[in-house]
Amino acid sequence: MKDLRQITVIGLGLLGGSITLAVLRTFPAVKVVGYSHRRTTRRKGRQLAATALQSLGSARDRLHSGRAKIVDDINESVSNADLVILATPICTFEKIFSDIADSLPAGCIVTDVGSTKVLSHRWADRKLPKVVHYVGSHPIAGSEQRGIEFARDDLFEQTACILTTTKKTNRQAVQTLKKFWSGLGCFVKLMRPAEHDRIFANISHLPHIIATALINANSSEELKFAGKGFIDTTRIASGPANIWADVLATNAIN
Repeated sequence: MKDLRQITVIGLGLLGGSITLAVLRTFPAVKVVGYSHRRTTRRKGRQLAATALQSLGSARDRLHSGRAKIVDDINESVSNADLVILATPICTFEKIFSDIADSLPAGCIVTDVGSTKVLSHRWADRKLPKVVHYVGSHPIAGSEQRGIEFARDDLFEQTACILTTTKKTNRQAVQTLKKFWSGLGCFVKLMRPAEHDRIFANISHLPHIIATALINANSSEELKFAGKGFIDTTRIASGPANIWADVLATNAIN
C-alpha cells in the first residue's frame, strides 16, 4: 500500500466509521482524514479515533502521530488525499463530486461504498476532473444498525467487496483498491456497473422491499405475537429509511 499516504473518508456512519477504524488498525503508515457535515458526528469521530489509537499501542506516540484527523471542511479533507471514499447516501454523490472536484489532487482515486453503481459512474464521469480516477466499490458489509457508535474495525473481515469498472477505468487504480479492500479482510470481485445493479436488485434490494412489506402488512397488535421466523425474515426492514430510499430510487430500472 505504498501508493496510499492519506485516505479520506467522507461520511462517518457505520460504514465510514468502520473503514476509519480498520485502516488505523491495518495500515500503520497511512493517515486517515474524516469528514461529516454533522458537528455531533465529527465530535464522536474524534473520540472514536482517539480510543482506537490508544488501543493500538503506545497511547502517547499514537495520539501525537497525526494518523487520524476529523476536519470541519470537506475540501480540506480531500486536498492531500491519495484515496477518497464516499460513505454517504447515494443521492448525495453527485453534489459531493462537484463540491470536491477542484480540491482533489491529480492521480487521486475516488470510490464509494454505495449499493448501486450505474448512476455513480455516470455522475463521476460528468463531475470529477479527468486527472482523478473513479472506481466503484461495494463492500457487502453492515447491518440494520446505523451511526458511528456502531463502527467496528473488523466489519469487513471475510466479506465480499465488488469493484465496478468501465472501459474508461484506470487499471492501476483498480489494483490499488483491490489491495486496499483485501487488506481490510475482503475478497474482491470485479463487475460492470449494470451487472452489479441487476444482481443486487435480486439478492439485496428486493429482499429489503419484501421484509418491509411484511412489517407493513401487519398491525402493531399482531406483531406482538411474531415468532423467530418472522423476526429473522424481517430484520433488515429496520435499516435506515433514507439510505434505502436512495438505493431503490437509483436502481428503479431493475
